[in-house]
Amino acid sequence: MGKSIYTQEHIRTIAQLKKARELLKLRQAEVAEKLGRTQSYISKIESGQRRIDISQLREFARIYKKSITFFLR
Repeated sequence: MGKSIYTQEHIRTIAQLKKARELLKLRQAEVAEKLGRTQSYISKIESGQRRIDISQLREFARIYKKSITFFLR
């Protein structure tokens, strides 16, 4: 198995991240502020250019009021 960040599993996870943000009508900049990050950080995650680890996923789940399993469907 390669280390590509463009696996189907990763693509599904970032699609769910974006969906959760949009359901709450949050802009990337608003999420970035809540995380203490930059808007480009969120953009890179949502475009698939950057991987996230489980702790970061937990932070997104808290902000988006979703369980972690929502992002892993």
